[in-house]
Amino acid sequence: MERETLDRWDKEYFWHPFTQMGVYVREENLIFEKGEGVYLYDVDGRKYIDAISSLWCNIHGHNHPVINRAIINQLYKVAHTTTLGNSNVPATLLAKRLVDIAPDGLSKVFFSEDGAEAMEIAVKMAYHYFKNKGEERPLFVTLQEAYHGDTLGAVSIGGIDLFHSTYKPLLFETIKLPCPYRWAVSNFGREKALDEEVSKEYGRIMEKVLEENGDKVAAVVMESGIQGAAGMLPFPKGLLRVARDVTKRFGVLLILDEVATGFGRTGAMFSCMREGVSPDIMALGKGITGGYMPLAATLVTDEIYQAFLGELGDQKHFYHGHTYTGNNLACAAALANLDIFEKEKVLERLPEKIERLSKFLEPLWDHPLVGDIRQLGFMVGVEVVKDKKTMEPFPYGEGVGFKIAKLARKRGVFFRPLGDVMVIMPPLSITIEELRLVVRALEESLEEFYRSL
Repeated sequence: MERETLDRWDKEYFWHPFTQMGVYVREENLIFEKGEGVYLYDVDGRKYIDAISSLWCNIHGHNHPVINRAIINQLYKVAHTTTLGNSNVPATLLAKRLVDIAPDGLSKVFFSEDGAEAMEIAVKMAYHYFKNKGEERPLFVTLQEAYHGDTLGAVSIGGIDLFHSTYKPLLFETIKLPCPYRWAVSNFGREKALDEEVSKEYGRIMEKVLEENGDKVAAVVMESGIQGAAGMLPFPKGLLRVARDVTKRFGVLLILDEVATGFGRTGAMFSCMREGVSPDIMALGKGITGGYMPLAATLVTDEIYQAFLGELGDQKHFYHGHTYTGNNLACAAALANLDIFEKEKVLERLPEKIERLSKFLEPLWDHPLVGDIRQLGFMVGVEVVKDKKTMEPFPYGEGVGFKIAKLARKRGVFFRPLGDVMVIMPPLSITIEELRLVVRALEESLEEFYRSL
C-alpha cells in the first residue's frame, strides 16, 4: 500500500492512545512495518533502535525465532479456548512456571490481558478476601504520582493528576501517601533521597496512617521500586522491606505492581526480589510474553486463595473473568519468553550492561537542560528542564520531550517521553554498543534542541 494512503487512513480512522489527535493529524508520524532484534523499521525503510521496548514490554528483541516458533506451533493446535470452568495446556504450564520463579509464598495465578486488569483484579481480590472473612475493608493506601493503569479501579489507586483528575467523580476514595522520591528530595535533598535511612522515616508516615485507619484498610498498593509513569522516580533503598514490615504488623495486605518492573527490568526477575520482599499480591504484565502478545497475571498467596473456597451456594468464589483469560497463544509465547531467560542467561548478562549504561549517562549531567537523571537497572528517566538551577520546567504545552524525541529519529533512535522526561528502557537483549548509540543520540538531540532556543 502507498505510504500516502496509509498515512491518510491512519489519521482519518485510528484514534491513538495518550495522543492529542488534533496535533497528530498535522504532523508526519512514524508507521512501523517490521522489527528485527532491537530495531524497528518504518514503512519508508528507515530503521530505529527501539529505546523504549515498544512501551516497556519487549524483552529479547523483535522477531525472536524462539517466541515466533512457539506461537506458530500453538496456532496449529488451537488459538483460544475459554478457561471458565476448564483449562488448557499452555496456561497450566505457565501458571506452574510463574509460581516457580515468583517470590516465596505466591502460589496461585489468575490470568488476564494487561497490567491495568491485573491491578484491577488485585484490588477486587484484596477487598473480597476480607469480605469473605467477614470484614468490611473498603480503603486502600496508595501513593501520590502512582500509575497502575487506566481502568477505573486502577485509576482510583493511581495518583497522576494529569491522567486521572478528569475521572475523579467516577472513582473510589483512597488514602494517598506522599510520592516517596519527591518527599525524599524535599526533606533530605537529592543526594540523600535514595538512602536507606529515608525509608525508615517514610515508614513512620505509613505507620501513622495504618494506626488511624488499619481496620478499614484492605491493602497498601505500590509500584515495585520505582514509579515509572511519574517520570522514573525510584524509591529510597529498603522502602519495600519497610512497607512489608509495616503491613504485616497491622494485618494489611501488600500489593506490588510489577507490571513495568518485572521480567528483568531492574536487574532481578522481579524488582521486589532485590530487597527479599514477598508481597501478598503481585501483578505482572508487559514483559510476560516478551512483548509479543497481550497477557497479564495476578499472583496471590495460598491464604488469600483459601478464603475464596467453598460450595457453589456459598457465593464466595471470585466473580471476575474475561473472554481471553489464559489465552493459549499468549501463554505459549510467555513460556517461550521464560525459556529464553534460562537458555540465554539474560539476567546473568544484565549487571555489566546496567553498569555501562550508567557510565554512558554520566556526561549528560553537565548538559544545561538536564535537571535530573534517575536510574533503576534498565529503567532510566532523564528529566529535561528550562532552568537547571531552579529546576523550572518548560511549559507543558510546548511538548519539549516530543520535540527532542523527533530530533532523535534523525539519529536512528525511537523514544517515547513522559512529558519532558526522556525514557530509556530498551530490550534486555541490546548490546553495549547499541546502548552507547542510544545515549549519544539523546545527547546530540538535547544539544540540537538547546541551540535552537
